Parts: sequence; C-alpha cells; structure tokens
Amino acid sequence: MKPENFSKSFPATCRVTVVIKALNEEKRICAAIESALHAVSSVGGEVVLADCCSSDRTVELARAYPIRIVQLAHPQERCCGIAPQLGYQHSQGEFICLLDGDMQMLEGFLEVAVDFMRAHPEVAGVGGSMIEMNTQSLEYIARSEKLRTHAQPGSVDRLGGGGLYRRSAIESIGYLSNRNLHSYEELDLAVRLRSLGWGLWRLPVKAVRHFGHEEAAYRLLMSRWRNQYLCGMGELIRASAGQGQLALVLRGLRELRLYLGVLCWWAALLSIFFWPVSPALRAAWFAVLLAAPLLLMIWRKRSFDRALHSVVSWCFNAAGLVRGLLRRQRPTSEAIASEVVKDIQGMSWMPRRGAGH
Repeated sequence: MKPENFSKSFPATCRVTVVIKALNEEKRICAAIESALHAVSSVGGEVVLADCCSSDRTVELARAYPIRIVQLAHPQERCCGIAPQLGYQHSQGEFICLLDGDMQMLEGFLEVAVDFMRAHPEVAGVGGSMIEMNTQSLEYIARSEKLRTHAQPGSVDRLGGGGLYRRSAIESIGYLSNRNLHSYEELDLAVRLRSLGWGLWRLPVKAVRHFGHEEAAYRLLMSRWRNQYLCGMGELIRASAGQGQLALVLRGLRELRLYLGVLCWWAALLSIFFWPVSPALRAAWFAVLLAAPLLLMIWRKRSFDRALHSVVSWCFNAAGLVRGLLRRQRPTSEAIASEVVKDIQGMSWMPRRGAGH
C-alpha cells in the first residue's frame, strides 16, 4: 500500500516523544514547542526540550509549557550529536521524533508516520518533506539544491531534517546519536540502523517548516568553524573506522570527493612554489590555478556571488574535514551528564489558533 493511502487512525496506547534540540532559540522556541504539543495532542505523548546550555531566554520561555526540560551539565560538550541523545535519555515514548528549535511541526505528519511504522515493522524511521523558509541566504539556497537530489518519497539512505524513529530500533543499535559529532549525526544514525537491516522511508507528507539561521552567509561559515560544526564529516569518518560501517559512511558522504579535491587543489597550489621555473612563471601558474575553481563555478551557477560562496564554503569544509579527523572522541556508551530543569507536572495547555498548521 502506498504511504499516502494510509488512514489516520491512531491507537490510544501509542506514545510519541518529540525531542526539541535547542541552543539560544528564544525567537523560535515558543512556536516550536507549541507545534510539537499540538502534534502529540492527537497521538498521545510528550515533549522534551534538550537544551545545550542556552545563554538567552530559551529555557525561561519554555518553562511556561507542560514539557520536560533537560540541560547539559557541561556547556563545552555542546554539539549537534549530543542534543538528540540527551533528549533520548529522558524520553519515554515508543517513538522518538526529532525537531530543531528553529523548526515547526506540521499537522498530520505524526499520525501518518506512526500508522506507516506500525504497518511496516522493518522500518526504523520515517521522515517527510521539509519546507525551507529561509529563501534568501546563500547557505540555504545551496542546501535546498542538494536536498532536491535525495529527498524524494520512498526508501532512503538517511532522514535529514528530523524524523520519527522506533525506540526498539534505537535500542538495537545502542544509542540514538553519537555525542562526539558536531554534524552528520543523522547520517551516522542511518548508517548504524541500516547496517543491522533496518529500513528508512520518506513519506510524501509535509513534516516541518525550517527557519534556519539569519546570519549572513560568510558570518555563518565563520560561526560554524568556531563551534566545530564543520568538523562533523571528519569526526564521522573517524568514528566509523574499524566499526565495519566505514564503507556505508563513505558512500553516504556525497561531498567527500569534493573536499578531498579541494585538499588536492591546495597541495597543487603549494607545489608551484617548488617548480623549477622562473618566479614570474610560478606566479602566473599560481594565479591561474587559484582562479580556476571560481571561474568554473561562475560558468555553472551564472552568478559571481553564488560561485564565490561555493568555493569559500568548500575551503572551510575541507579544513573542517581535517580538523575533525584529528579530534579525539569520547566513548559513545557514556551517559551524558545533565540535569532536569523542569518536569511535566500536569499543566494544561491550549494551542493557539493555527498552531502547527
């Protein structure tokens, strides 16, 4: 049966935990929480806010809602991989739905997703389509272009932008997300699930709206270098080495060849200084080789701004790849030190009109 033909009946005994990952999301957190509460109200469940030691009013605002709030004990541990695992540690649901603090869940996804999971016990996780609300940033324009190539409905090799996962599948692989990863945590989860024979599926249903960062494209690159987000690919390769999953990881890293090519480009640029030719000729060759990728991208994208951003982004990511490969990692089996800031205490909540739509 096709996914779109499933009914929206939902067993009363089923429970879903929506884990909201957050770091300094005061602008979006209320909408994210309300959309999650609205979504679980129709299927039964709970909402857990996994906060990575926000320094703004994220936690203060979240306290007004009937949700569980848990927080990292050590701010220096914050990363993309640790937040989902933190929320999972404090969850109770039969299914776990991942949501970022700058996202809003859309009505209807959870009902269809759980029905599909119940009908297909071999499937570990399902996702839907993500509506990208930031249509101005060069970063998110590039991301949307990439998503179109591997976000079609059907069987998929990963779930980007969150998704609904089966707890029993997570238990079979030991943990939800790798606490060491500053990005690529969803690919890591997908690889570990697929290595044990679990399937992943994308439904033809709109699941979330994503608002994204509002920083300028180059400022965002600098921010991601400082917070080690760009180290994720190298960290993932290091984590999977020797675990029998490296081949699956390498096949899933579509950008790896590009970043390796950038490293080769840098090596070629450096080698020019040692060529046995005149300084003038070396300078000429250096200029040609330096400009070649930018000229190629200008021709492909028909835009200098987008071409320049692509090349600069490649360079940041290639450097992050090396940095991540060299970064030491903690055992993934260790429990994450945290505290429960607020627990659910029978509070009532009425959704705002239009919440989750």
